[in-house]
Amino acid sequence: MTVFVSIVLFIISALSVSAQEIITAERYLATVAERYGSIRDYEASIAIVSGGTTMSGMVSHITPSFLRLDFTRPSEQVIVFNGEQLTIYLPEYRAVLNQAVTATNRPAASMASAQGLTLLRRNYVPSYINVPSPQPLDTGSSELVVKLRLTRRSAAENFREITLCINPDSQLIRRIEGRTNNDTLIRFDFSQVKINQGIPVQRFIYDSPASANMYNNFLFRDTN
Repeated sequence: MTVFVSIVLFIISALSVSAQEIITAERYLATVAERYGSIRDYEASIAIVSGGTTMSGMVSHITPSFLRLDFTRPSEQVIVFNGEQLTIYLPEYRAVLNQAVTATNRPAASMASAQGLTLLRRNYVPSYINVPSPQPLDTGSSELVVKLRLTRRSAAENFREITLCINPDSQLIRRIEGRTNNDTLIRFDFSQVKINQGIPVQRFIYDSPASANMYNNFLFRDTN
């Protein structure tokens, strides 16, 4: 009887593993999108690497489009988007760049958001990297993530390929890597993520330094 019970338990265990393995990459990405759909706000430490440039700081987000980046590297640099205006403060130049946002020039959504993941699912085809089970974030790392490769459906996309590294327990994005058309690799690392903290919208009101020079509509001219 003991042997029989052991065999049954082994079969049940094997079936459980098989059930996990048949979750397609597309369905897994949909599950991650559903997870972000339940998040009203989050804040996290962020590190950004683009070419030879490294930046770090704190990111705050309120769904659907409030976003703020307060950098510690470069120190005091700020990026704020409140749904209507994009503001960038460059302390090195004592310059504040403002861009009014309309339906025609609205910037792409943050990838680490429900809205951003909806766009990724629409414009990219997901597949697992190597295996569907968790694997080390980096070679030799003890941190395990599920890795998805997203391949663009159209050459019109700015990123040829995107890699998502997802925490298998929280289903939150740990890392995003994007390969641009000119072969530049851009990487975003998220850590110490706190969700649904009740972030106030006042956080996305930026008071510019009095001594800074203001430059309006630096991306698009107002045609109204």
